[in-house]
Amino acid sequence: MSREDLITRIAKDADITKKAAAAALNGFIDGVMGALEKGDKVSLVGFGTFDVVKRAKRKGINPQTKKPITIPARKVPVFRAGKKLKEAVK
Repeated sequence: MSREDLITRIAKDADITKKAAAAALNGFIDGVMGALEKGDKVSLVGFGTFDVVKRAKRKGINPQTKKPITIPARKVPVFRAGKKLKEAVK
């Protein structure tokens, strides 16, 4: 499902215009990204949780030169599916 498909679905289900549905979707995305930037987590009961985890520094190998390299520590966004979503996908 593409972004446009999702906007169309939201507009149809909520009986609103596509423009309003796009604004709602953009608001949701901006809200989640803003919370994650601050280090907060976003929980949608039954659907899942968006969170930020810290990956430790680790060793790797450059595939071109085969030389060992150090991959720096960084923060990455993660999504953990909720119970209802897991059951729906079974």
